[in-house]
Amino acid sequence: MSVSQKHLDMPLTWDEVNLHAKSLALKLADKGPWKGVIAITTGGMVPACIIARHLKIKHIDTLCISSYDDQSQRKTQIIKHAAGAGNGEGWLVIDDLSDTGNTFRTARELMPKAHYAAIYAKPAGEAAVDTYIMSVSTDTWIHFPWEENEASYIAPPRA
Repeated sequence: MSVSQKHLDMPLTWDEVNLHAKSLALKLADKGPWKGVIAITTGGMVPACIIARHLKIKHIDTLCISSYDDQSQRKTQIIKHAAGAGNGEGWLVIDDLSDTGNTFRTARELMPKAHYAAIYAKPAGEAAVDTYIMSVSTDTWIHFPWEENEASYIAPPRA
C-alpha cells in the first residue's frame, strides 16, 4: 500500500482477489441455498464468477448499474435488470466493493430480499452490504488487477 496525495493506494494482485473472493464464498456457504448469483457490473463480475464456482452455482446473471464517471461518483442509473430475480429472494448479489453504498442501495430497491455481498467495504458502504470480508478506510483507493487503464494493472498469469 502506498501513500499518494491525500489517499492510500492499494493495488491488488489476481491471487489476492482470488483468495479474498474464496474467503467470501466460505462465509456465504451457510447462508444459502442460493437460486443464483447476480454480479453487479462491471466490478462484481470477477468476484461473482469465483464465488459462484466455489459455491457450485451455475445460474449467473448481471445487474448493470452505472454510478461512476472516471473517478467521481454520480447518480446511479440502471442499465440492465437481472432477469427472473423478482424481489431477490434466494439470490446472492455480488460486487467488488461497497464504497458509498449507493450501488447496493439502488439494487436493494429492485430486489429487497436478496443477500448483498462484497469483498471490500468502506465505512460509508458497510451498512448497505450484508456480508463482506475486509473493511478499508475511506481514503483507500483499491486498484483491482483487471483495471487495465490504471498504472497498477497486473496482467493475468499465463500458463
